[in-house]
Amino acid sequence: MSLSNRVLYVDLSEATSKVVERPDLFQKYIGGAGVASKLLLDEAPAKIDPFSPDAPIIIASSPLTTVLPCVVKAVAMFKSPLTGNLGETHAAGYFPSALSLAGYSALVIKGASAEPVALVINDSDVKIRKASSLWGLSPLQVEQALGSFGEGGLHSVISCGAAGENFVHYSNVVVDRYHHFGRMGLGAIFGSKRLKAISVDGAEGVELTNPLTIRDYYEKVYQSIVGTDLMVKYHDYGTPANVLSLNEMGALPTENFRKTRFEDAEKISGETIAENRLERKISCASCPIACVHLADVKDEFSPSHERGRRELFKESRLVPYNYEPMYALGSNLRVSDYDGLLRLIGVCEELGLDVMTAGNILGWVTEAFEKGLIGEGETGGLKPVWGDSTTYVEMLRRISSARRSPFYSTLARGLDPAAEKYGGKDFAVSLGGNGPAGYMTGYGSIAGTVVGARHSHLSNSGYSYDESNLGKEFDAEKIADYLIEQEDWLYIIYSLGVCYFARKVYDKMIVSKMLAAIGIEYTPENLGELGREISHNLLKYKFQEGFRMDTVKIPKRLLEPVTPWGRLDEGKLKQIIASYIRKREKEGVKIKGEDVALKDLLSIR
Repeated sequence: MSLSNRVLYVDLSEATSKVVERPDLFQKYIGGAGVASKLLLDEAPAKIDPFSPDAPIIIASSPLTTVLPCVVKAVAMFKSPLTGNLGETHAAGYFPSALSLAGYSALVIKGASAEPVALVINDSDVKIRKASSLWGLSPLQVEQALGSFGEGGLHSVISCGAAGENFVHYSNVVVDRYHHFGRMGLGAIFGSKRLKAISVDGAEGVELTNPLTIRDYYEKVYQSIVGTDLMVKYHDYGTPANVLSLNEMGALPTENFRKTRFEDAEKISGETIAENRLERKISCASCPIACVHLADVKDEFSPSHERGRRELFKESRLVPYNYEPMYALGSNLRVSDYDGLLRLIGVCEELGLDVMTAGNILGWVTEAFEKGLIGEGETGGLKPVWGDSTTYVEMLRRISSARRSPFYSTLARGLDPAAEKYGGKDFAVSLGGNGPAGYMTGYGSIAGTVVGARHSHLSNSGYSYDESNLGKEFDAEKIADYLIEQEDWLYIIYSLGVCYFARKVYDKMIVSKMLAAIGIEYTPENLGELGREISHNLLKYKFQEGFRMDTVKIPKRLLEPVTPWGRLDEGKLKQIIASYIRKREKEGVKIKGEDVALKDLLSIR
């Protein structure tokens, strides 16, 4: 198999593109997160405004995409408008494979168009086309307008929604209808460049120079995936199964993280939705699991369309659901009917909003309204109360609107600006500026989100440490070691484009052998060193943009509920993060300013 090393550079201001061969880049960093981290350091000017035309969007796939099972992810990096530093988000669907089949391993997009455009890639034919007619459409409507799957080659469409067009700092980019570059505001970066969509049709194929060896590895990995129990849970109920298991454990965020158990969890569980609304399961290209579950949602037509009469039938549409939106828009808002929950998820899909941050925002709004920090004057007459999905839908529409009030404009910038302006910092649940995932499992989850480069549970699997070490004595050094080891290895997994769910299938030995088959020589030990270098690249970028890990605040709310490790102690969290900083700085990467004393670390708001 020949190693692809082509980077497609696109300048939206000049409406031009060019291809640059970078064998050095892909030989060293493989692809995905590794390549994107280096391109980000090289291409993004320091301290640049994330909405500047010169701020790049970088997307990289893997040389093994389309070739091996579950190698399905592309990694996007950019400067996040939400956190002011690293924006990192991963997506699959058909997009990474279509990009590879078109002959590109990475995209670098700069500039900004004066009018809405779509980047259209048909193998070597790259065009920037006017797209004014697409502006204002939902991602689904954009995909329908730009064509269907499988015509010519493998076709993929990614686009932002109204939230991205209107610079909502936690807007996302929807990939092939049911997948997402979900976090950190990539949709708003698209909007700032007037880039509505990217359409890729790849029909070139991937050249294999060592096909028999690659076939053997394919068979081995495929059997590990479908012939063992390693990934079976993702096919059966998918991640929605976590609702009941985390609730039983006492780790399900409920009522804006006030509690860790939801008495109505059964009503919105993956099992209940599967029995009543599950319509289809779908896979990303090259994946045999089908972990993406689609529910059938039926909407009534407005009576005004039928002269006041109720229509005889309802409109049906499919909505993807997994654990994170179910916690963020379900238990976290005390929404206990699955149809209301699915409609909330559906409106985020329509507008192009990150569901996790949207849920964190609405949780804070409800509690701030409850405590009298905001009133109907701010909300425009709306009365948010726990469980009222209809009001929540309307609030999400106002946040995403081009004509919004000062209150909704503030909400569009994120949770921290809202709490800064209206109060309620103690219950504004964000870590490093990002809304946390739904795992109140213990110290590893919270500390891991703080130190993780993209402030995600997927940065270092801190929640997994909590679950597997429950009942053992607290040890800050061990937790910090675990977070670092996981982070470094996961950045190899993410450079390969391997789905997080398949991380246990691709161990160091098999990864080393697979890379050798395509001409990249890394021993298992060398892979660890490369993962560390990628982690360092991202920490360097964050430090360059002003992020200081030692000053991150932990909201008081996260210390209040009982978790499987009891109520979390701020001092112990400080110990873990201080240990992480010390160990990383010993490796040679600078994380904190010399003048910042640890006494300020993680002080409660």
